[in-house]
Amino acid sequence: MPYNILVVDDSKIIRAVIKKTLGLAEVEINELYEAANGKEALAILREHQVDLVFSDIHMPEMNGMELIERMAADGALREIPVIVVSSEGSKERVDQLMKKGARAYIRKPFTPELVRDLVQDMMEVPHG
Repeated sequence: MPYNILVVDDSKIIRAVIKKTLGLAEVEINELYEAANGKEALAILREHQVDLVFSDIHMPEMNGMELIERMAADGALREIPVIVVSSEGSKERVDQLMKKGARAYIRKPFTPELVRDLVQDMMEVPHG
């Protein structure tokens, strides 16, 4: 099933790398949206059906932590999985992001295989 994915990063280059990695990982994409910060991301999330979000932490206007907090507080957005993509990887920061609602954390640089496996894990339909 193809997914609608939102990539949030203030670096256009990193957004392109994530987009290319999704292709290399053979993730089926219906629509791929891009945002340069959390504020833009929230606008896209309110306008479009999004299945999965990849987000950086450090961005201007609204950072990744605030985006995750806002999504967690919004009933319509709360269930959308967020995968944090960052070069910062302290255990404290990762724990803090997970408590706020992030579902996974990828440290830059990353492999297509890691991205593919995470997308499969996030999008798996619960059986039961």
